[in-house]
Formats: sequence, structure tokens, C-alpha cells
Amino acid sequence: MKRFVLFILITFVMLTNCERDDICAESTSTTPRLIIEFYDASNPDILKDVPRLTVYGEGLITDPVERTDATLKFNENSSLVEFPLKIEAENQTVTTRFILEKDTNLRLDTNNATDSNVDIIQISYIPEFKYVSRACGYKSIFTNLIVQNTLDGSTWISGIEVDELIVDNENTVHVRILH
Repeated sequence: MKRFVLFILITFVMLTNCERDDICAESTSTTPRLIIEFYDASNPDILKDVPRLTVYGEGLITDPVERTDATLKFNENSSLVEFPLKIEAENQTVTTRFILEKDTNLRLDTNNATDSNVDIIQISYIPEFKYVSRACGYKSIFTNLIVQNTLDGSTWISGIEVDELIVDNENTVHVRILH
């Protein structure tokens, strides 16, 4: 009986010692991802899926056909991608590059293989750290957002529009890519 009373007493003390800000609520805003949507170049108000889209960070994988954790999308028809941005030193420009491959060639049947069309986008931004709370710590926001397409001989991306220069939440589209 003494053990049971001791257990109840310890449990009560532990529960009453927790303060509201000791737990980071799921609804608390954390470091956002960059949200990019794809639109029809001939009618920029219409969302348009990219057929068989594969997206991954430059230099993170050598063969996009082998799905890894570094692949953001793999051979999906998609009109939206959420890009995680690197967090480095505060208030210093960071540049990262992502491979966007349209009509992913899976190389499963070499007789009927189609050629993938690869474009590389370069994203530049300045990370800033913002204090959220004792339980949640800091989150990063990204300012001075610049997104550019590296031009090669056969680009499928016809235009890039940056709608939000500051990435501070995931509830809005930050960049529109026209194709």
C-alpha cells in the first residue's frame, strides 16, 4: 500500500511541476519549407501538374532512379513541391540548388525509353532565427528570397515568379513556376 501511495504522490508532483511552456504544441509554427506550385505558362492562373516529376537536391544523390530520403518527389504527377531550405549562419546569404526532372526516365525498358528533361533551380535567401518559446526554442525564417532557373539548351521551365520574399510560414505559396 505504501508503494501505491508513493507512486501516486510522485506522479502528482511530476504532473504539477510541468508548466504550459514546457511542451511545444503541435500547432506552434516551426521552421517553414519553401512552397512552390506549378502553373500553366499559357494561362498563369491555372495549376498544371508536371508529368513524372522527380525533385532532389543537387549533389545529394547520384542516381535519382534509386529512391532515397534525399528525393523530395519521385516520378509523380505533381503541381506542388515543399522544399526544405538549409540553415546555416544567421544573416548570411545561402544558396542551394535543386534538380527538377520532368518526364523522369526510369530506364526500365531501354527500347521505349524517353528522355527526361532536367532543369536546375537556384534558391538564394538569408536565414534569420526567431525565438518561439522555451519549449520550442528557435525557428528559422528566410528573407530576401531569389529563385532562378539555370538555363541550358532544353529548359521546360518558362518562367519563375516569386510571390513572397519572406518565407515565414507554410500556409502560402512562395514561388510560382510556369511551364
